[in-house]
Order: sequence, then structure tokens, then C-alpha cells
Amino acid sequence: MSKTTPGWCFSIDVGGTFTDCVARTPAGELRTLKVLSSAALKGNVDAAEGRGIRDPGLRRARDDIFRGFQLRLLDADGVERERAEVAGSLGADGSISTAEELRGLAAARTWELVSPEEAPLLCMRLLMELRLDEKIGEAALRLGTTRGTNALLERSGARTAILTTPGFADLLLIGNQDRPRIFDLEIKKPAPLFEDVFEIPGRISAAGEELEPLDIKLAAARLVELEAAGIEAVAICLLHSLANPGHEEALAELARGHGFAEVALSSRSSVSARMVSRGDTALVDAYLAPVIRSHVDSIRASAPAVELRLLTSAGGLCSPGSFSGKDSILSGPAGGVVGSAHVAEQAGCTRAIAFDMGGTSTDVSRWDGDFEMESETMKAGVRIATPLLAIETVAAGGGSICGFDGEKLSVGPRSVGSVPGPACYGAGGELAITDMNFFLGRIPSARFPFPLDAPAVEGRLETLAATLRERGYRRDLEELAEGYIDIANQRMVAAIRKISLARGYDVRQYPLVAFGGAGAQHACAVAAGLGIRKVLVPALAGVLSAQGASQADITRIAESPVLEALDSVPPRRIEELLAELEERARSEVLTDGVGEDRLEPPRRSLDLRYRGQDSVIELETSPGEYRKDFEAAHERLYGFIHSERELELVTVRVKCTGRAGAAISAVVDESISAIDEEKTRWVFFGGEWKASTVRDEASIGEGEKIAGPAILTSAYHTIVVEPGWTATRHSSGHLLLETAGEETRGPARKHDDDPDPVQLEIFHQHFASIAEEMGVALEHSAVSTNVRERLDFSCAVFDREGGLVANAPHIPVHLGAMGDCVRQVSRRVPEISPGDVIVTNDPFLGGSHLPDITVVTPVFDGAGGELLFYTASRAHHAEIGGRRPGSMAPDSKNLSEEGVLLKGFKVIEAGRPRLIELERVLRSGPWPSRCPRENLADIEAQVAANRAGARRLEELVAARGRRTVLGYMAHIQAAARRLMEVHLDDLPQGERVFEDELDDGTKIVVKLEIGGRQARLDFSGTAQVLDNNFNATPAIVSSAVLYCFRCLIDGDIPLNAGVLEPLDVLLPECFLNPPAAEDPAECAAVAAGNVETSQRLVDVILGALGAVAASQGTMNNLLFGNDSFGYYETIAGGAGAGAGFAGAAGVHTHMTNTRITDPEVLERRYPVRLHRFCLRPGSGGAGEYPGGDGIVRELEFLEKVEVSILSQRRSRGPYGLEGGAAGKPGRNSLLRAGSEDWEELPAVTTFSAGPGDRLRIETPGGGGWGAPAGS
Repeated sequence: MSKTTPGWCFSIDVGGTFTDCVARTPAGELRTLKVLSSAALKGNVDAAEGRGIRDPGLRRARDDIFRGFQLRLLDADGVERERAEVAGSLGADGSISTAEELRGLAAARTWELVSPEEAPLLCMRLLMELRLDEKIGEAALRLGTTRGTNALLERSGARTAILTTPGFADLLLIGNQDRPRIFDLEIKKPAPLFEDVFEIPGRISAAGEELEPLDIKLAAARLVELEAAGIEAVAICLLHSLANPGHEEALAELARGHGFAEVALSSRSSVSARMVSRGDTALVDAYLAPVIRSHVDSIRASAPAVELRLLTSAGGLCSPGSFSGKDSILSGPAGGVVGSAHVAEQAGCTRAIAFDMGGTSTDVSRWDGDFEMESETMKAGVRIATPLLAIETVAAGGGSICGFDGEKLSVGPRSVGSVPGPACYGAGGELAITDMNFFLGRIPSARFPFPLDAPAVEGRLETLAATLRERGYRRDLEELAEGYIDIANQRMVAAIRKISLARGYDVRQYPLVAFGGAGAQHACAVAAGLGIRKVLVPALAGVLSAQGASQADITRIAESPVLEALDSVPPRRIEELLAELEERARSEVLTDGVGEDRLEPPRRSLDLRYRGQDSVIELETSPGEYRKDFEAAHERLYGFIHSERELELVTVRVKCTGRAGAAISAVVDESISAIDEEKTRWVFFGGEWKASTVRDEASIGEGEKIAGPAILTSAYHTIVVEPGWTATRHSSGHLLLETAGEETRGPARKHDDDPDPVQLEIFHQHFASIAEEMGVALEHSAVSTNVRERLDFSCAVFDREGGLVANAPHIPVHLGAMGDCVRQVSRRVPEISPGDVIVTNDPFLGGSHLPDITVVTPVFDGAGGELLFYTASRAHHAEIGGRRPGSMAPDSKNLSEEGVLLKGFKVIEAGRPRLIELERVLRSGPWPSRCPRENLADIEAQVAANRAGARRLEELVAARGRRTVLGYMAHIQAAARRLMEVHLDDLPQGERVFEDELDDGTKIVVKLEIGGRQARLDFSGTAQVLDNNFNATPAIVSSAVLYCFRCLIDGDIPLNAGVLEPLDVLLPECFLNPPAAEDPAECAAVAAGNVETSQRLVDVILGALGAVAASQGTMNNLLFGNDSFGYYETIAGGAGAGAGFAGAAGVHTHMTNTRITDPEVLERRYPVRLHRFCLRPGSGGAGEYPGGDGIVRELEFLEKVEVSILSQRRSRGPYGLEGGAAGKPGRNSLLRAGSEDWEELPAVTTFSAGPGDRLRIETPGGGGWGAPAGS
């Protein structure tokens, strides 16, 4: 008979390692519980006998609660020694008995009790005191779960297939064509979620018209094949299905008729007007649906009377029938976001930053009276386009591994995981942040369910200290441990600052709500680093994500894409759309059991953007105010508006909310006894041991204030109150930590004159984060597609001599070149003064080609007398003049034919803008810019990005001192030099020569000599200056050398001028170093040098190093347009294979990493039809490790255009190494309207195309490595 009493409410968060439960009993009392997500309890084997164990932690009110569980006995390494079924348990003393004798007790260190049911059911049974043979009666269950996310990470979802439009079978494999990590020669793309894909004939236009009917007969035959192959789920993604979903709906009906229960349509999974994003979202829905359903079904089978609601990625609750795969991705962390908002509200705050620090990562989000949402995110390598909470994840947590790279300390991104865990768990784990907190006295071990291993931590720290001594660094163990914590804190500070900049808000105006297992340990330091003066620690900080699930509302979001010019959409139509969406969302909320009296007013919003842009702004606005509200928001976010530009209405949206009614708001679990005793312990803060108060957090009364340093403990979390901070029990029951703003970290660090391994990493992070913030500012404030969407730009910080200090990981071809540019500007631009900003695109002033415009900003000291640093940004401008639109004419013969030359122009002089003069220059000359206003807008964005970087450098100098900052700029360059010297010492020594040829026979020759921790690259023998535009510049050579040698170093090293110091480059006058002349008409043309020759340079250098076979060796530049528009793209190909790995297919390699335009965006914005965008099977070179396949991209032009192609590797394929075969060369072909014969085009060409003409570009495959099997 069930012992259940109606009135139980459970709120549960199923995490990757632990499942947290917060419950309200029928009597209204709060209960909390934490179990393993494997549905297990864990403890130490303290007392044991032949048939069982005893542990006080297993005491329960009833006997035999654990009967039917499995008892697992584990040794010190976590290996299972024995397993037996539990025959009975005694609640009074916590003893467990088994039917058979336990033979593994002697070797057992820990035990696990594993339930046969899911973890949420285990929580419910333990709190309700129900045995396995008793039914769970009526109760309310609110559930957040990472089950879907885990299946995505582990690739353990359903066997799934895709049905798609002909020509796009490989679209989701290619994605945006960019690679995840730009310096990895072994490119690792995310594993696909689908097993098979079939193309079903049928075609819809961008306007929604049927161009070709759907082939239902073939579709039915394909479905039969999938059924026979054991496919469980089907995702359907057809081109332009948003404009006309008819074909997708017909296929879905057919699939269900063939017995497929899980069918996801892209037009229903997402309103994204991008085929890639929408297809990935549908794929996630199909792939995860059976996983989610199985999880829910197992809960409902054991608890059929329970009212179950699941937490979605949007932060709302829904019934199991409405919960989809995409809804599950942020289901777990969403609870913490909701819970933190309630905590802030209870404490009287109207806004907050949620800081959820766990074992492997930290989640950060913002609440500003409403939850911040985003329409697209990337999780586990998969794009998900649906409304979801804007949660940013930082790879830093308690389990982040603490390492040393030979020069500086490092934290993460790898984590120890729950097994073996940190070193203090005693299971052989590596040093992690948790160990550092434990070693410094910040984590009292008394609250842990098992004793912590202090000798293991100290021993590993001693070993590390010995290694540092060998490198000349003498540091106490405490200094090392605190240094690691400082590094972890700085990583989180930098990430939160970057996020706040991208979102357009000032983080200093928000309190920090710190929760999760480790959040309150680091909250004071992270808040201080951000300039935040208040921290809220929830009373249930350790289980807040579970509590938050109970506080969520029932929500539904209904959306409809519009994608039309705002002025062309009558306000009445917008209102009709909103009313229709409101009725749909409202109906769904009511269907979920919410009464009319619990409905909140609906939230209506529009997504607007400037026509031609990519990112949108979501606005709650009224008819007649659309443009005004948009421009106000745009200026607030990006600092400018374009009053003359047309607005586009992208999406209309309605959110309906109903109060769920099962919120658990209590904050005190009275079943856990508070220890009302104050102690003192020594804790290490700011370089010294300090006597610190230790209190049980629950014993702190309302209004009571605890001065730091203090350690406040609870069952599930520890709060570190740093010196200079106080903790007060707020009337809401939560703890409020405050600082007066004084220095809280003790005395300033020493060792500023001599490099310190801790400070090397912290300053490396400082400088790198400044460059990244510059990139965020530029991306958000620029106008052009090249910058905002293709991300064809780079930002960097330089020392006063123009040496590269740090860059954001943007475009490799810009990296070394920008240093040359800054140095040349500093030498050749006369009288650089405070308030000056210089703009240049001069290839002979450290530039690359004319479309790449560099803005250089000198940064002086406060008095304006001494030059300290430079910030610089380089962006590709789609138009800068020249013979042809796009400024990359294939037939240019000298520099003047390629556009407007800017020879170090002061766009700002002594603080005075000179934009009018710059516009005059852009409109001058024989080939002026066709888009000077867009040039100016992007240059202004670059100026603003540089200014943001300069401001951050000035703040850093104010905080740490000029001498220290300048000193560490030099130190990190020296550290990078030493790391490169060590690596050169490990490479094969001696001399080798390697050469390759461009398609016209032009030679690139390098003689590489390695010895004595130095490398010399001699390009003597390289062809002379060319009469075409494949000439390069020394700056491009520097970029290629820097890139190649950085790729050889595994791990995260500072990429700066120090890497180049041991590398001596001998570059005689040749086509890689053409002579300069005052008259551009006398200078060599260089348009293709940056995009094509740079790729071949990399192949030659890597070939000489024997590092990897050749990649495609080209960017496959395609330009087309007419008087009304211009378009430019680069197309990916195959990557070269290496020792132990195959080359990746369909990806950008080496000196570029720009994205490609989505097929639907391309067809909607430009007069073209994309017939094929797929991999080119068999184009990768054969080998023991084959090269990656190239791509086929086939376009049909719908109106008259001028077309230009700049490509290479059309006559000879990319070379293989160690017996591997060359990849297939690329091919460019043209099919004229009305003809059946494809005409082969040259690698470099320009031509006119008319309606119906088709262009096909087949990109090269990568070279193979090692002799093929059987050769």
C-alpha cells in the first residue's frame, strides 16, 4: 500500500554527474537531496562484514528502503570489485545486507547503491520513504535534465537519416565551411548525427514557388530502404521550406505512413531563414526524440499519478508531449537561470548576472526584468536555431586541470571529470582548481561525504614546484596554488566581460548571483575583477538549478518568419500576424493545464535589422514606432545608425505565459541541522595565511554581518568571503556579499621585473581578451557583410615598437602582416601624436592587398608624452575601387588598377576626425571606390574597436602600473620565443629544400635550415616579380611563416612576435618581395597574393617541415555582380593528411577561415540559384591516411552579371607526402544557357554571364599521407 500523501512537490535537475532535488512536503517543509545521476548513492566503506556494510549516511526512517538495489564495491581506483543485490536495510543504523557473502570487502574503499529506476525516481522514493515495491502516488514533478545534451555530446541518440533537396546531401557536413581551431593541422570536425541522407527531387524557389514537383514515388522507395536499414528517426530539410512547407509536409506524412514515429520537419523545428541552421535543428529534434521519450516514459511508468512538467531551453515548463529534442539542450542550466532571477527579485534587485560554476565549466547569463534570449546557438558542434536562454559557457570549473607548459601556468580547458576527480579525491587524478582551494584552506573537508587526500595534493604540488625550479622559478606551494586560482578567475572575468560587450550592457551595473558547486568559492574575486560590488549567494546555491525548475512558468513561444522590407508590410498585416500567433501560443498554454486566471499578458516582439545585414534586434514595440525604437536600440548597442538604410522585418513573435503553481520558494531545509559554532582556521589569501572565521551558513541570522576573511559552509556548497568583503543574511534568506571597493587580494604581486609563471598567464589572458573584445566591437559595429557575417577581419595589440603582443584568433593571413604594418607606420608616418589614428592599405607599408584596410591607433600615457602601445585592426572591404567590382580584378597588371591606395592617411589627427578628407581620397584616382560610404562606415567601426582596446590597455596600466604592463609585454614575447626554441630543438635538424609551382609554372622555393634552436628560411630561387597580380609582400610571408611554425606547437601558447624571433627569413627581390615605387602604376599588382599565393607559401613551408601533405592550396575566390550589387566568397576544399590522421573534407584551411553564405540567404539576396553545394567524392589523395575531399559548388545566374574567378591548383593537384598520392586538381566550368556542353575555364578568369548560364567550381582535394594499402 502506498504511503504517499497528496501534496508532495518535487523539483529535480538531472546533471551530467549529480542529480539535485528540492522538494516541498505535504506539511510545507523544504527537503533537499543530491544523488549521482547514474541513480546511485555513494560513500566510504567504514564498517563492513561478510554480508554487508554500514554507513551513518544511509540512516532512514523506514527499513528496507534499499531492498532490490545493487550494492557495488569499488577499489581506490574506482574499479568495481564486486556487485550484489541488497536483501535488506536497517534505517536505524544505516546498515545494508546482501543475500550472498561479499568477497571483495577487503579491497573495497567506496560503495555505491544503484537503483534500478531513473535518478529522479530515486530522489522521490528516498524523500517519501518508499520502497521499490511501493507505488509513487500523486505528486507534482518539475524536471530539468541534461539527458538530451549528454546524448548529443556522446553521440548516443537515435539512428537518424535526412531527406533533403538534390545537391545538398552534404550541406550539414560542410556547415559554414570554417574549422573549429585555426592552428590545428588535424582538423577535427564534429561527428555527424545522421547515418544516411537521401536527396528527393523537388524544388521550391526563394519566393515559395514550386519550381519542380516532389518525387513522391522515389521518396517512398527511399523510406523503405531506411526502414530496412534500421533507421529510427527521420529529419526533413528542404531548401526554402519556410517560404513553402508543402513538400516537407508531404514527405513527413509519407514517412509516418511507413512507420517512422520520429519525424522532424525543419519548417516546424525552426523559423531560421538559413538552411544549415534549420536543418541542424530538425536533425537534433529527430536524433534526441527517442532518448527524451525513453527517459520520460520510464519515469511515468513508475509514477503514473505524478503531474510531470519539463523545463525547456527557453526557461519555461511544458508537458512531456510538447517537449522536443531541441528543447532539452539547455534544460539543465535553464533552472539555474530561472532560480537566480527569483533570488535577485527576492533580494529587491531588478537585474542580475547569473554565475553558475560547476565541475567542468561555468555558465553565465543575464536577467534584466526578463530573461535574455537568443535565436541561435552552437552546442556540441551542432547549430540550434530556436528561442532559448542566452547562456554562455566558459571552460573553467572546479575540475579544470592545472598545468605548466614550460614557461607559464595554465588552467583548463581540460577537466578531470567526476572519475578520477581532482587529486584530493585520492583516485589518482591530476591537479585541479578544487585541489588549490582545498590546499589553501578554502574548502573544509568536514562537509565532504568522504575524506579528502591532502598528501596527494601536496605531493603533486611539490613535483610541480620542482619542475618550476628547473626552469628558474622558485615559488612556494601556496603561491602556486593561489596563482592557479587567480588564473582561473581571470579566465572567467575575461569571458564575462566579452559576453557583456557583445550583448551591449555594462556588467558593473549588475549584482552577481553565484551558485553551483564552486560558484561561491570564486564569487568575490570574479566580482572584483569585473568591478561588481555586490554578490548574492542563494541559500540553496548548491541545488539552485533544481529549485529554479519549480519556479518556472508554463510558456509557449509562437513565431512566424516575414523576411520583407518593413515599409512594404502594412501595420495591419503585422497586427494580424501577431494576433494569430498569440492565439496559437495561448491555446498551447491552456492545453498544458493552465487556467485562464493564471495567464500573464502576452509578450509581442519583432526581429528587425538593416536590409542586407545578418544579426537582428528583438524589440517590443508599437505600430508607428518600429523604426524609432530600432534605431534607439541600434545606437545603444553599436554606437551608430544608418538613417538612410532600409529596415527588414525578419520575424514576428509572441510569448504566452501561465503561472505553473508548484513553485518551491522556501530556503531552509530544517532536516539538515545547522552547526551553531564559530571556529577559526588559517586560510591563504593575497600571499599570506590569515586567520579566518568558519561558520555554518545556516547558523547566520537575519541581519548578522560576517567580515571577511571567512569560510561559510553548507551541505552542498562553500562560500569564500575574501578580505575586504562582508557577508550579511538578507531578509530574503539569501546571503549578500559586499565590498567597499578596496583592494581585496592583499599586497600587489612581486616579480614584476622578472617573469613570474602565474603573471605570465594572467597577462597573456589580459592582452588576448583585449584583442578579442576589439573583435567583438568591430563585428557588431561594422556595416559590411564581409566583417559582420564572413568575419573577414583581425584585431591585435602591439608594443611600442610594433611587435605583436596578442591577437584574437581571427584570420591567419593577417597575423604576422599586421606587425609589419604597425612597424612601418611608426617609422614612415611623420609625427605620430596623441589623438592620431592612421589608416592604410599600402602593400608596401606592411599591407597585403588593397581591400585589406588596416587602422592603427597609437596609445600614449595619460600625460600624452610617451608612446606605450598600439592597437590595430584589419578588415577586408568588399570594394576599394579598381578595374572591376570587388577590387580583385583577375587581370590587373599594376597596383593602380586594383583600387585606391591609402599611404598612411591620418583619419583622425590630434583628435580631429578627417572623414571628409578621407572620402575625397576614396573618390579620387583613376579607379575610385564604388562604395565610399560603406568604406567610411567600416573604417569608423575599426577606429571604435581600436579605441575600445586602447581604453582597456589604459585601465590595465592604471590597475597594474606602466612598468609592470610594459614588462609583461616583453616577458610574454620572450616566453613565446623560448617555447619556439624548445620546439625547434625537437624538430629534425639539418637542411632541406622544398619547392612548388603555381599553375602557370611560377616557382616558390624555400631552403629550410634548423639547428642551434634556430630556423632559417631562404627563399632564393623563387621566381621574379610577375606581370600578373599573384605577387605577394614580405608581410604575407611573415604571416605564413608565423602560422606554419605556430601550427607545429601543440597547446595554447601566446602567438606574438616572440614566435618569429628564432626564425630568420631571407627574402630576396622576387614575386614574394616586389620593389616599391612612389607611383602605384609602377608597383606590382598584388590582389591575388594575399588570397592565393599565401596558401601556396604555407604548403611549401609545411612541405619543407614534412609536417602535413598539401591542402587545397587556394581560396577559390569567386566574385560576381553588376551595377546594382556585388558579391564575393571563398570556397573551401580538402585538407591535407598527416602522420596518423586523414585530411578533413569540405573545410577552409590554413590562411583563411571565413564562412560561406547559407544557400537560402544567397538565393534570397542575389539573382542566383544554387544547384549544388556538396563534397567532391574521391578528390582527396589516396594514402595510408587519405586527403580530404574538395567541394562542388554550382550556381545558375538569373540576370546579367560580370564574373571573376581567382583560383589555383587547376593544373596540378595538392602534393602528398611519404608516398601519399596528390589530391585531384580543381576545375572551373561554364554551361551557357541552351547548351549541353560544359566549357572548361582557366584558373584565373573574368567573363560576362547571362540568365540561365551555370558556373561550376570543383575545389581541390587534399594530399594523402603514406603509401596506400596494397600499393
